[in-house]
Amino acid sequence: MATLVLAGSRGPADPVAQLMGVSHKAFAPIAGVPMLVRVVRALTAAPAIGTIHIAIERPELVQQHPELAPLLAAGRIALLPAEGSPSRTVSSALERLGTPLFVTTADHALLRPEWVEHFLSHLPDGSDVCVGLARDSVVQAAVPDTKRTWLRFADGAFSGCNLFAFRTPASLAVARTWRQVEAQRKSPLRMIRLLGPVSILRFLLGRLTLTAALTRLGRITGAKAGVVEMPFGLAAVDVDKAADVELAERLLS
Repeated sequence: MATLVLAGSRGPADPVAQLMGVSHKAFAPIAGVPMLVRVVRALTAAPAIGTIHIAIERPELVQQHPELAPLLAAGRIALLPAEGSPSRTVSSALERLGTPLFVTTADHALLRPEWVEHFLSHLPDGSDVCVGLARDSVVQAAVPDTKRTWLRFADGAFSGCNLFAFRTPASLAVARTWRQVEAQRKSPLRMIRLLGPVSILRFLLGRLTLTAALTRLGRITGAKAGVVEMPFGLAAVDVDKAADVELAERLLS
């Protein structure tokens, strides 16, 4: 399956890039190895993964890296431009590469081949787009001291695992809706108009189930959304802040 790795810069204020003294968080070293290199290693070891497309504004960072450059020359990895935001980059990649497309992020420093294989082999039948989520109990059992952002539904709390599958052409509508949400994130009234006040109210009151949320997304986009519940708690750990750097270093060492 064609794969997209989001490796674009988050700007000069990115806390991890600042902490590690690099222009792109993707090249922040964790236990001595840049995160992007760790992700590429995991992906190349996963049998289901085809060409790995890396979206980044500065292609020379990949072209000049001693481990990535040979993979680029061999066609195992390829380069795409980052488009200024994750949603825009994914939309552009879907238009270029088509579907199916597996998407992950360069800050997924702990990524393992078996997580990728589990996700891709458990995609729900009939789904157009899927996301990997881990339940809070699974994450906390693996890393009890971690602080994650939880999506709290009536049937449980989940954390994203930065694993996405855009399986059919219908999934492009999900990427376009993601762009709308991203563009309107500072305008609550427009967000409510887009997502629906009833669904938002039910979510805030803790009465919205994950299934109902997926159904609502399907009505908005015309695409059937599914979830792969990941049994690996560490799959929910990415590197967004200084505390994550410390945690990832400890886990990898």
